[in-house]
Amino acid sequence: MRIDLDILRQRADIAWESLRACALCPRKCGVDRLVGEIGYCGGNGRWGQGEAEPECVYLSSAGPHFGEETCLVGRGGSGTVFFSGCNLSCMFCQNAEISQGGEGMWVPISRLASIFLSLQNRGCHNLNIVTPTHFVSHLLRALVAATENGFRLPLVYNCGGYESVETIQLLDGIVDIYMPDFKYTDPRIAEELSDAPDYPQHAKAALRAMHRQVGNLQTDGPAGTATQGVLVRHLVLPENLAGTEEAMRFIAEELSTETYVNIMDQYRPCHHARQRPALSRSITAEEYQAAVDTAIRYGLHRGFPKKRSYSALW
Repeated sequence: MRIDLDILRQRADIAWESLRACALCPRKCGVDRLVGEIGYCGGNGRWGQGEAEPECVYLSSAGPHFGEETCLVGRGGSGTVFFSGCNLSCMFCQNAEISQGGEGMWVPISRLASIFLSLQNRGCHNLNIVTPTHFVSHLLRALVAATENGFRLPLVYNCGGYESVETIQLLDGIVDIYMPDFKYTDPRIAEELSDAPDYPQHAKAALRAMHRQVGNLQTDGPAGTATQGVLVRHLVLPENLAGTEEAMRFIAEELSTETYVNIMDQYRPCHHARQRPALSRSITAEEYQAAVDTAIRYGLHRGFPKKRSYSALW
């Protein structure tokens, strides 16, 4: 969608003021990030890398990415920008060095805007902002500067699903493609594995808000490149810890059976996963097929293979 600059500037101002008592995510830490206070996400320097000016983001990497969903990659790649830090503490995180370990560097908002424009100039099909929640205020300011200089790519909001509806509402008319994880449906599991017992309720509310804004995933062109809509990621965990049955029911009945759902099979023990015996192994072929069969039973049919080779699963 084409961003209305006046609306974008207004939302950027609102989001920036919200940093005085940060409530960008469901944790609602209430810290004043404009004076350097640090909340759960580490958005102002938790990792011992030195305090940054409020006008900086902590960035891990940026560039064309060809490992995302096919509908995002196309020929030119998805222009990914990986922020460091996270509002979750997943014990099995495959990017823990970025989300929890402090890998990255401080980058001014002006430089972030230049990165957006560079990705567009390199032929990427979209701007894919990864783990953006704690830097939404900075993201909006960077989008203002980039849009003033000709930025026009679809914006992909690639998040963990632990979102505040109020923040999602700020992004209405700005985000083209929402790509949230739907990690858990059991509060007890969410607390144990990600320190977020309220994850299921907030993820469901956020998914509803996202779907109201952009609807089912739409594609365009011969390559079927995504232009707008919701793409949900659901990582299958051993012993059904992700609560796949309820996740698929919710998506089908409360969003749409046309929802694009990437049922992911790539779980492997990472970070602190081996502290939980059930997480000490990859999933089996049977566990993955059970997740797929569940999705099909609820009428879902987009984004995942109905049958596949499991030679990579063990």
